[in-house]
Amino acid sequence: MAYIPVDIDEAVKKECKRRRYSSQTIKTYLYCINRFLKWSRKDIGHISKKDVRIFLEKLSDKGLSGNTMNTYHMAIKFLFEDVLEKRMWIDITYSKVPQKLPVVLSKEELKRLFESISNEKHKLMIELLYSTGLRVSELINLKVCDLEIDKGYGFVRAGKGNKDRLFILSPKLKDKINDLIKRDLLDNDSYLFSSNRNVKYNIRTIQQIIKKARRKAKIEKRISPHTLRHSFATHLIENGYSVNEVQNLLGHKSPETTMIYLHTASKNMINIKSPFDNI
Repeated sequence: MAYIPVDIDEAVKKECKRRRYSSQTIKTYLYCINRFLKWSRKDIGHISKKDVRIFLEKLSDKGLSGNTMNTYHMAIKFLFEDVLEKRMWIDITYSKVPQKLPVVLSKEELKRLFESISNEKHKLMIELLYSTGLRVSELINLKVCDLEIDKGYGFVRAGKGNKDRLFILSPKLKDKINDLIKRDLLDNDSYLFSSNRNVKYNIRTIQQIIKKARRKAKIEKRISPHTLRHSFATHLIENGYSVNEVQNLLGHKSPETTMIYLHTASKNMINIKSPFDNI
């Protein structure tokens, strides 16, 4: 071990910030690390790989989900390998596939959902959620300067994990986006979507738009903005795109997270355009 810092929490925070991890990731890592250290009751210089394995096994016995187990595993690995510079990696993989599969809309249901929205700006927001696979938080933070409309793509700036990534734009929506920019007199630094009071939309507003549209379209499934992201990913898998391609578009850190969509895709898969183009 290279050194043992006087203040573990401060050392973890410093290394996380150096790597530009989000504040939520820092909080999560500190919680997991402190829970482990409290459980071990050992001086940090005497903690062994066996201690880590026993701790993780005890958590697993309590029925924690695969995602939660992986988070604990990665937090402890971060402490020993990145902060303390000690090799402590344990080759354990916990399944991230939840027992309950995500809700996915069929293409026919998506058509009905879009057609049930009369407000053109609201409709474009929902169409973009599906056609790009963006998270709702990423959609409301989109600025005009983030878009390369003529080239058919855009960028999520400082998305989940504080990372930038590219997303695709459907050719069917290019004119609608350009018309919105001209009509609302948006400049490069303007949010793409803002209310009549020139304030960007909040997540609650998007949720209400979808809730109202679902009722009008008579869709029985319980859906949310994230349902459109699930549907985007599932339909890409059905259209023959690989898990790695879909992973990059969604901004998933691990391919295991994306593999959930292999379970929701139709068994009759056919052999990157946005699936919105086929509606």
